[in-house]
Amino acid sequence: MERRKFIKTSAMAGAGLLFSQNVFAKSFSIEEFPVVRVPKDKRHFASEAVDGAISAFKKKVKNKELAWLFENCFPNTLDTTVFYKETNGIPDTYVITGDIDAMWLRDSSAQVFPYLQFSKKDEKLHKLISGVIHKQTEFILKDPYANAFYNDINKISEWKEFDHTDMKPGIHERKWEIDSLCYPIRLAYHFWKTAGDTKPFDNNWLQGIKLTLQTFTEQQRKTGLGPYKFERTTAWATDGIPMGGYGYPTNPVGLIHSMFRPSDDATIYAFLIPSNLFAVVSLRQAAEMVSQIKNEKALAQQLNNLADEVDAAVKKYGIYNHPEHGKIYAFETNGFGSYNLMDDANCPSLLGLPYLDAVKPDDPVYLNTRKYIWSKDNPFFFKGKLAEGIGGPHIGLDMIWPMSIIMKALTTNDKSEIKWCIETLQKTHGGTGFMHESFHKDDDEKFTRVWFAWANTLFGELLWKTYNENPDLLT
Repeated sequence: MERRKFIKTSAMAGAGLLFSQNVFAKSFSIEEFPVVRVPKDKRHFASEAVDGAISAFKKKVKNKELAWLFENCFPNTLDTTVFYKETNGIPDTYVITGDIDAMWLRDSSAQVFPYLQFSKKDEKLHKLISGVIHKQTEFILKDPYANAFYNDINKISEWKEFDHTDMKPGIHERKWEIDSLCYPIRLAYHFWKTAGDTKPFDNNWLQGIKLTLQTFTEQQRKTGLGPYKFERTTAWATDGIPMGGYGYPTNPVGLIHSMFRPSDDATIYAFLIPSNLFAVVSLRQAAEMVSQIKNEKALAQQLNNLADEVDAAVKKYGIYNHPEHGKIYAFETNGFGSYNLMDDANCPSLLGLPYLDAVKPDDPVYLNTRKYIWSKDNPFFFKGKLAEGIGGPHIGLDMIWPMSIIMKALTTNDKSEIKWCIETLQKTHGGTGFMHESFHKDDDEKFTRVWFAWANTLFGELLWKTYNENPDLLT
């Protein structure tokens, strides 16, 4: 995400609304929650199935604040960020992140993913998600190295004069991140598995998969630095790539280079392990799809071969023997024996690997890693008077990302842990009724991004999952 200034509750423009500082006080009566969801006539998209889930949640969950938060957060993507149309009968859905008018391949996939479970009983919602897949295919074919795009194919990016890379009209930002090509595969795969609908997987989509394979292979850099480089004229060290835009030297051991993290911050060592593990599962999902839907057996074999190679390389080069925690997954490595040990709140993170089906929840290395990253040994784990959680360099010290707390709950079966996460999120929304990009460990009214749809919808996903699996935790 782009860098945002801290926003206090005195001037909140979340979801298109303006709040007064006094509209919500921490000592209010539970019957006095203000209406902060966008009015019906201002919502971008209405889903009967999603609204039905909200009604059911509000009816049965006695915790009024959680019911209020669910109604605000879960539909936030649909209410405020989607732009749906049909072109020659083909669905086309543009999805902004919230307060930034651009469509990230990662965010757009993650924002609509929780709605897949309702798409079978809501044809309009099904078509909306189909439109996201079509739109992402269009963008990937435009430039597989770009991470964010505009709906207007002729729009010139605000970064054009600062970014030294092959920028094309219609591209907002060209930061190469492995997960930008993984998330669309994840969405497409689960769309297929949930609905059995193969209409979005046309020849353009197939070309997108082939281009994804080509890009991943290029970024193994076995025969040279490849076609991508990126430099930015900026005062932010994490916004540019050193060494002529190619990054610090790496050993071509089979891992895929990712010049940026899911936070859109530059990597230190380009072998970003959580993203490489995400690539393994995505390649295998793509292989299954092209084999069964398109009968592309040779392509499927190529995809599986690359997945196997990257998986083996992670096991050989991506695991570090920590003196306190034992064998853990490194966050980054260079293949020469250097490691960056940390975790970042943005997903794919080390914490979120089971959520993406990239590792099993009982994987011993993951369990060791999980203990490491939720401890003082992780330089980006912050614990304050109000809360504890993971942040990252993108916002800076002492800023906890709600996404990390949500992901902690989504990757455990420990009821006490889930309950703690939900209670922490309930008390740290800064008096807004929405989740944010980050908040200060001692003061949740000091936060970034008043309108961040991914965090909102992801929190809704957690609450709905808990409602169905552990409703006693919502009392």
